Amino acid sequence: MSQIMLITGASSGFGALAARALADAGHTVYASMRETTGRNAPQVDAVKAYAAEHSVNLRSIELDVASQASADAAVAQIVAENGRLDVVIHNAGHMTFGPAEAFTPEQFAELYDVNVLSTQRVNRAALPQLRKQGRALMVWVSSSSSRGGTPPYLAPYFAAKAAMDSLAVSYAGELARWGIETSIIVPGAFTKGTNHFVHAGSPADKAREAEYRAGPTGSIPEVALKGLASLEPADADVGAVAEAIVKVVDMPFGKRSFRVHIDPSQDGAEIVNGVADRVRAELLRRIGLEDVLKPAM
Repeated sequence: MSQIMLITGASSGFGALAARALADAGHTVYASMRETTGRNAPQVDAVKAYAAEHSVNLRSIELDVASQASADAAVAQIVAENGRLDVVIHNAGHMTFGPAEAFTPEQFAELYDVNVLSTQRVNRAALPQLRKQGRALMVWVSSSSSRGGTPPYLAPYFAAKAAMDSLAVSYAGELARWGIETSIIVPGAFTKGTNHFVHAGSPADKAREAEYRAGPTGSIPEVALKGLASLEPADADVGAVAEAIVKVVDMPFGKRSFRVHIDPSQDGAEIVNGVADRVRAELLRRIGLEDVLKPAM
């Protein structure tokens, strides 16, 4: 069954790949991005070209996840054009790389805004419609860094993704009785195939960063990046994340996995999340809320 869906951060990376894969699967996909008439105009053209070439219903839409007004307008446009919105995919995010001390508090706040507060803005825009429908799917693109083995120099990003994952878990319980299902996609550290590492933000305090570079931590960046790359199998494909999202979306309502890991490097997140999710389920049973482990039918 074709579904109407919105995916954030779809100008590149996981978002662009997932948007195309979902459209190929027969869904109507709104690939959202900011500055559609400016910086991302080439990405808008690429979306149009892909839709025409493959005869799929893939559309770009303006949505700046840093703006509540923009999120409200995007959701309103989708509902006006289709009468409904079936799936929201939280994918927008940004990475940083460098010693934590060298990032200013304002940089931490900015990264938290992009990775966490953005999802709250989109939820506040979309959830009234999803709750009114009584059936929908919320997909969150998390990261294995939220619970897996974590190398140094990625602290602001790791902290933000952990917060986003925690928010997703809480929302799952609050939305289940409204008939809204939750699935959390957990990609590992793909060092090739996306621009995450290439476009990673750097510390604003260059003097503080230089102290780390000249001190006993000077070798950490090279060792960490080489180590991550060495763990990644040669055949690791970022397209597997898009395929996992399509598989989740196409599963029957109420039967979808709460959490799906796509981590060729096996950093341990699947083990830790498995324990954490079982602990959550057991607590909900003990306090009389077992029903919120699955969406109301």
